[in-house]
Parts: sequence; structure tokens; C-alpha cells
Amino acid sequence: MHKDATRGRTEVSDHDQLLVIVDPVARRSDGESVRIAKDVLSAGAETKICLPDGPEEFSRALARRGSRRPVVLGDDRALLRTVALLHRERELAEGALSLVPIGAPDALEVAHALGVPRSTPAAARVALHGAVRRLDLLVDDSDGVVLGDLLVPGLPVPVAAAPSVWGTCRSLVRTLVRPAPASVARLRVEADGVLLADVDAPLEGLTVRTVGGTAEVTVHPASAPARRATAGTVTVSGPDFRYRADGRLTGPVRRRTWTVRAGAWGLTLPVEAA
Repeated sequence: MHKDATRGRTEVSDHDQLLVIVDPVARRSDGESVRIAKDVLSAGAETKICLPDGPEEFSRALARRGSRRPVVLGDDRALLRTVALLHRERELAEGALSLVPIGAPDALEVAHALGVPRSTPAAARVALHGAVRRLDLLVDDSDGVVLGDLLVPGLPVPVAAAPSVWGTCRSLVRTLVRPAPASVARLRVEADGVLLADVDAPLEGLTVRTVGGTAEVTVHPASAPARRATAGTVTVSGPDFRYRADGRLTGPVRRRTWTVRAGAWGLTLPVEAA
């Protein structure tokens, strides 16, 4: 790779050697897209293809990459696993990652929000000829990482039951007679030590996202307008709560602190997006 000082980005070199790691879920769910991605990548660079059967083999393949640049074929979970592994080994600052998104649309929301192309051939070409953008990372006090938005409390996503006439009637009656109450939580929220909310004031929710090297914190009280703040560190505590990050529900926990790591990792994106 080489640095383009005029644009503030790192260009991908045509001479890069690639380690292509095919996530097992992608291989099972969409073998045709995997084949297309491998063909495009192999035609444009020297590639080593790894087909791990599970998380342990995935980790070993990544650890043995040497000087090869990793390209992951998979969904948001595969991308998150890769970032988490490199963070744990303190190797995120070295080089960059590429992702060719393969999976169901709802399993690729983080990748697309970050700017990764939706098309398999387009994403593979970006992995070959794109530019590296340094992205912020939220790291918690258990060494977990968050790539996208953080939602507290994280409520389980209801599983839709098969529709039926009686089910539709019961839902209609419940809606007309007694609307479902909004879920609230009693949490203490601090941003850089400044108190934004306390347990005596119920919250409908809290959103944290990284913007320009800081955390943008939005607190939604149950009976007051939303409050916003920017900070480098966010701490949430109180009765057992869950949180949702990158499509995963975590918890219950009673206290968690997230810290922003500005420009902590690099992702290969289209030149115009980087």
C-alpha cells in the first residue's frame, strides 16, 4: 500500500498478496457468490484461499496471514470476528481489512453502513483496487468491540409467528383496548464523567455512535426531550441490562464502559468513499 497525502487515504497496491478467508456460513449459504468473489480476487492478485470449518480454524488462518492482506468473504459477524481477533492481538493498526459481503441482507447492515458495496463482484474489485479508510472503534472494559451503533437497553427482537385469523383478531383487540406500554429502563449514564441520566429517571433508551473520533451519545428519557453529548468514554450502570451492538444482544450486565479509539482500524472502501 502507499499513502496519498493529497486525499488523506492509503491506496491499495496492485502488488499486494491476499489471504482470502471464506467464512463457513457464507460457503454454506451462497456458494455461487463465494465462487465469483474468489475468481475476481484470484484474477487480480496473488491469493491464498482459506476455507475454515469453524471459529477456531478462522482464528488460526488469520493469525498465520504473515504479510498477506486479509480479505474476508462473509457477513457482519465475520467482519466483527476479524476485527475483534486483531484487536485482541493488538494488530489492528497494522494494515487493513477488506470484506466481500456474502449473506442475507439483514446480516450485512453494518457492512453496508460502513460503505462496502452490495454487489459481490464490485466488492471484490474494491478489495483489489480500493482505498483504505481509517475508522473509529468502540472498545468496552471487557475488551469487546463495536463497529456500528450501540443501543441500550437492547431488547430481544420478537420472532414473528405464522399469521392466523385468531392471532390477527387478538392483536387487533389488544391494540384497541390496551396499547402496549413503552419499555423503560432505570440506568445511570455518564459521558466523560458528566452525569446525563440517573436511575431515578426512567429511560426509553440510549444510543451511542462514533463520529469524527468521539462518541455521540443520545439519551432518550421516558418523559422529556432527548439529550445529546459528545465524549471519549461512556459508562452505563444500574440494574441488570442488556445492550445491542452490531446485531448482537449482550448481557445482562450491571456496568459497562465504552471508550472511543479514533482511527483504530482500516477498511478497504471504494476510492470515492474513502
